Amino acid sequence: MIFGDDTTHNAHCARCGSLLYSRVREGQWVHVAMGTLVDAPSIRPSAHIFVGSKAPWHEITDNLPQYRGHIGAV
Repeated sequence: MIFGDDTTHNAHCARCGSLLYSRVREGQWVHVAMGTLVDAPSIRPSAHIFVGSKAPWHEITDNLPQYRGHIGAV
């Protein structure tokens, strides 16, 4: 299932509804959901974003920087 237009949209699994990827910035960038990858990713997280709206039961247990919104928002 794709929601949005030809250049900017979210694509979801037709079976379970999970987010697969998002095309953003007028189609110039694609954000891929890490859980959809078969092989281990070559990059690792460098920060946590949107922690201001995380579930109250979710504990962040590492020492990566945390941002309430996008990186740069404290």
